[in-house]
Amino acid sequence: MGSDRFARGHLVGGVPREAFRPSVVFLCVAALFAASGWMAWSGFGNARVNVFLFVVSGWVVSLCLHEYAHAVVAYRAGDLAVAERGYLTLNPLRYTHPLLSIILPVVFILLGGIGLPGGAVWVDRHAIRGGRVVDSLISLAGPATNVLFTLALMVPLAFVTDTADHHDFWVALAFLAFLQLTASLLNLATMPGLDGGNMVYPWLSPQWRRGFDHVAPYGMLLLFALLWNPTAARVFFGAVFAVGDVIGLPRELYAEGFDAIRFWQG
Repeated sequence: MGSDRFARGHLVGGVPREAFRPSVVFLCVAALFAASGWMAWSGFGNARVNVFLFVVSGWVVSLCLHEYAHAVVAYRAGDLAVAERGYLTLNPLRYTHPLLSIILPVVFILLGGIGLPGGAVWVDRHAIRGGRVVDSLISLAGPATNVLFTLALMVPLAFVTDTADHHDFWVALAFLAFLQLTASLLNLATMPGLDGGNMVYPWLSPQWRRGFDHVAPYGMLLLFALLWNPTAARVFFGAVFAVGDVIGLPRELYAEGFDAIRFWQG
C-alpha cells in the first residue's frame, strides 16, 4: 500500500480511510476500561461496581481485538471487503448480532465465569491468497490475541508482591486474565463453529468438510450443552486451572473476582 493511495483518501480497493479508524463505540469502551481500572486501583466509589465495570469493559475490548485480528489478517491476505463491512473499526456492534456477540457472553461471565467466544467476522475465503496455511492463520489470529491478552495481564501480576494494596484492582485483573484464559482454550478447541475447528477446516477432505459444514451452524449450541454437562465442565475447568497454575495465575484472586463482579449480591 503506497503513500500515494493514502493521499487520495483511499486504500487498496477504494476503501475509505474511515474504515480503518477506531470507532467511537470502541473508544468509549476502552475509556471505560481505563477509568474503571483507575477507580479499582484508587478505591474510588463502590468496589464491586468497579470490578464489574473493569472486567466487562475489558472483556468487550478483548472481543473487539480478537475479531479485529481475524479481519486484519484476512484483509492483508486479499479480502478487502472486511474493511467495507466495518470489521477494522473495532466496533463491537459490527461483529454479528449484539445479543450473541456481546450480551450472551457477558451473561455467561456473570453466571459461570466462562469467557465464551463472542462475535464473528465473515471472511470471503475465495478472495484469500496464500492457500490453506493463510486460511488457517486467519482463524488462528483471534485466539492468539486472547493468549497475548492473557499474558499481558499476567505481567503486572507476576511482579506484585503484596496484593493487599489496591486489592480490588488485583482481583479484577486476575479474574479478567482467567476469562481470557478460558476464551483462549475454548477458541482453540477443534470444534465446528469455533476458531480451532476453522483452523483445521482447510486441511479436511471434501467428505469431512461436508460433515463440518452441517455441524458448524450449531457449534455454539453444542458448546453450551458441553459446558453445562458436569463431566465436560469438570474436564474443561481442570485444564484451565492447570494452565493457570503453570503461568502463575493466583486462584484465590480470580475466585474473589468472580464473586466481586456480581455486585448486586453484596
